[in-house]
Amino acid sequence: MTGDTDPPRPLRVRRHGDDVTPAGSVAPMTTGHGGDLALAALRGYGVSELFTLSGGHIFPFYDAAVKGEAGVRIVDVRHEQTATFAAEGMAKLTRRPGVAVLTAGPGVTNGISAMTTAHFNGSPLVVLGGRAPQNRWGSGSLQEFDHVPVVASITKSARTAMATDDIPAEVDRAVTAALTPHRGPVFVDFPLDIVFGHGSADVPAPRVPRGADPDPADVERAAALIAAAERPVIIAGTDVYWDGAWDALRDLVETLRVPTFMNGLGRGCLPADHELAFSRTRGMIKGKADVVVVIGTPLDFRLSFGRYRDAAVIHVVDSPESRATHVTPAVSPAGDLTRVLEGVAEAGGRAQRRASHEQWIADLTDAEAAAGAEDAPLLAADTDPIKPTRVYGELRSRLDRDAVVVCDGGDFVSYAGKYVESYQPGCWLDPGPYGCLGTGMGYATAARIAHPDRQVVVMLGDGAAGFSLMDADTLVRHNLPVVIVVGNNGIWGLEKHPMRMLYGYDVAADLQPGCRYDDVVRALGGAGEVVEKPGDIGPALDRAFAAGAPYVVNVLTDPEDTYPRSSNLG
Repeated sequence: MTGDTDPPRPLRVRRHGDDVTPAGSVAPMTTGHGGDLALAALRGYGVSELFTLSGGHIFPFYDAAVKGEAGVRIVDVRHEQTATFAAEGMAKLTRRPGVAVLTAGPGVTNGISAMTTAHFNGSPLVVLGGRAPQNRWGSGSLQEFDHVPVVASITKSARTAMATDDIPAEVDRAVTAALTPHRGPVFVDFPLDIVFGHGSADVPAPRVPRGADPDPADVERAAALIAAAERPVIIAGTDVYWDGAWDALRDLVETLRVPTFMNGLGRGCLPADHELAFSRTRGMIKGKADVVVVIGTPLDFRLSFGRYRDAAVIHVVDSPESRATHVTPAVSPAGDLTRVLEGVAEAGGRAQRRASHEQWIADLTDAEAAAGAEDAPLLAADTDPIKPTRVYGELRSRLDRDAVVVCDGGDFVSYAGKYVESYQPGCWLDPGPYGCLGTGMGYATAARIAHPDRQVVVMLGDGAAGFSLMDADTLVRHNLPVVIVVGNNGIWGLEKHPMRMLYGYDVAADLQPGCRYDDVVRALGGAGEVVEKPGDIGPALDRAFAAGAPYVVNVLTDPEDTYPRSSNLG
């Protein structure tokens, strides 16, 4: 096992008002074609790779990456969705912009599901698109299509660069928007004649905006509610990670002694083995908590839509526009999450009325231990066919504390959410609330590039494998070894079982039983094996971690196993 390592911090910075600007930054004049000018603006934000699939409209970006003074790696994939998911994955792993470069027309539209995923995740994804030439627009050039109105609803900014000299400013404007809380994807496309043209321009000094100061009255109100509560809980979500607020979260949790659950990229912001970190007792929140503090995540289907019976709900968000509109929380502090959490900890610590939470903590701890004991037989199940829980029982003991776990699937990866624990920020990559399949190979590509010395494991449902497994070729070509564990039950489990329950039958829910996904990856130059017996899972994982190549552990699991789902999806 490895020890704890430093969490991701994208830039060495100094503060300037509400912005954070890299130390020693300047605004140099740059001359070159449009690709040179675009990459000059990106480098200041720490961008060192472009994820792409080759297209003539975007050659200048490649030329700039190859010939530029500071090396920018070109990672070419087999489908634009993978390029865009990889760029979003890089943003998730590093907390800096992740960049996808997509050719015109179908290249851009192939990336739309990944852009939408980034929209729901609040990820600072930057998509640079090719575009048919402006000087012949309307004449029917190859792949002439106006992308901007198509992507406008899923991006914070969608624009076309209309002059070569404007490219650094356009790219800088987009990146700044992507990084401004509440974060999200941005899009700029570049007409062929503009990006192949030459120009000169100043490159704006990079700025990393931070959230506004919260309203002190909201902070005081939140602190008072938490301090006076007898059974408070915290649910920490993805924006805690994006704001780099994990130290402030830990200080708040420890100062006010509040049991804490985590979801999304919030996982690992408090180590899973911290005395106040809980995961198996979420059911007690709705029935027994009297104050629920939701930090940095929407009040959506994952969180009972923000309705916890008689509990007061405090919704802490990174910007006013992130406040819930379908429910009315008791209070909703908005702003830079580090400052919000520090303020709540300070105000709560001096609150005149402060209840003890120790009995509540003890109750949750006992319930957590009992749930763990109930899970133990499932994690060690020696059944034929294999229970998917046994896969996680074998995996848990082999994961380092800083392992990066990528989840792409339905029922199979729902077990990952239940049984895989995160100890550091930025180690858990799931698709997020949009629930889009196909993230796996893109996220894995980014994870291996960002963390060449860590374990990278993809938990892949066999249904999800159909969306992106061909991009194992990308892993092979770019020498990116990852472990890919396929939960292969031969069905669309998340649909088959509910359909049976509703209608007494199922349709369009079967896949090929025993499909040899390991042979697919082997044919692409990777390696792998099929596992049919529970006792063979552990040795197969050991071989996978030692392989030094993309390696599939194709586990044939029980199609009758149903994940015990309780959330209301709609």
